[in-house]
Amino acid sequence: MGTFTDTAVALPASLPQWLQQQAQRHGADVALRHKHLGVWQEWTWGLVADEVRRLASALQARGFSTGASLTIISRPRPQALLAALAAQWLGGVASLFDPLEARAEQVQLLGTLQPDFVLVEGLEEMLRLRAAQVNPSVLVYLDKRGLSDSMPLAQALDYAALVAERPTDELAPQGQVLQTAFVFYRGAGQAIEEQRVSHAELLQEGQRLVTREGLGRQEEALAARAFASGGQARYLLAPWLIAGFRLNFPENLATRDRDRRELGPTLVAGTRETYERLYRYALERLPESGSWSRRLVDWALAAQPGLLQRQLGNWLVRRPLRDVLGFSRTHAPLLVGDALPPETQAFFQALGIRVRQWGDTAHWEAPTNLVKQINPDWTGLQSQPA
Repeated sequence: MGTFTDTAVALPASLPQWLQQQAQRHGADVALRHKHLGVWQEWTWGLVADEVRRLASALQARGFSTGASLTIISRPRPQALLAALAAQWLGGVASLFDPLEARAEQVQLLGTLQPDFVLVEGLEEMLRLRAAQVNPSVLVYLDKRGLSDSMPLAQALDYAALVAERPTDELAPQGQVLQTAFVFYRGAGQAIEEQRVSHAELLQEGQRLVTREGLGRQEEALAARAFASGGQARYLLAPWLIAGFRLNFPENLATRDRDRRELGPTLVAGTRETYERLYRYALERLPESGSWSRRLVDWALAAQPGLLQRQLGNWLVRRPLRDVLGFSRTHAPLLVGDALPPETQAFFQALGIRVRQWGDTAHWEAPTNLVKQINPDWTGLQSQPA
């Protein structure tokens, strides 16, 4: 079997090329869904590819070219994902930041990196750039609520306006298989490390997961986390492009569990934090300890159930609990990164959910191309969640 670095194999060589192939072969199929104001909005593969091309053309017209990096600071939103693909379409790199990370450390990191091309979700992320004394050449925002012309960084561009521009020409994907697709950063000050992930690595790992888990176009996956880690890119983004299933974005982080229950995804690619949060969520809703109903739950969730426990317990306890957690249809519950604590693993195992770990083989090293350094005034800047 050939690899993605084997030029004799006629396979798409980059993420944007896989997107282009999906659009050409299955353009009318639904690729993305985003819940907005309680309604699921849909993008077909054709619409996704068209929006990525339009954004790539708009970025190119403003100086973005091969090797450039687009810094993206956003919660899980389809537009943030499409922006990453647009940067890669031009042969560039996407650098994703999760706005839920500690503010002080992220501001210091942004101040050190001094990115030239930035896409932010909205006002809160724009204020982080201001605190970091970052003045990018191109700044794009997704949500204009709270913004005004009198604000600093008023030169920011509206994402919707950019994708509405007419493309200059038919732009083909420029990314090559060995080029870096994503770069992730951690740390601050003199302790900054980076992780670079190539198209080849993403596609090889993505294909391995698709094959081993038997994923197909019929899958429904929920993107409840920002694509701000290599594991999410390897085991959710790349498989989505290769297998062509539907990727669903919750309305917001506060509704993600409700949206998961409504959706009933067949594929869950979560982290240790994801499964531990769901474990706590389930425990909080169990009957009071010592009650007859709690004894029924404990009986049904026994580690080594008998025949009656398996059959009756499934209908009375395990099946309803799986539905509460949004795992009623899940056949591929994947764990990206660190292993689960034994009690969490045992709980999901008792529910009949066999969580399978896919390790995040991240390689972190000191950046080699940090050419700009600043020392902003950190007075009054607190480390706090967004």
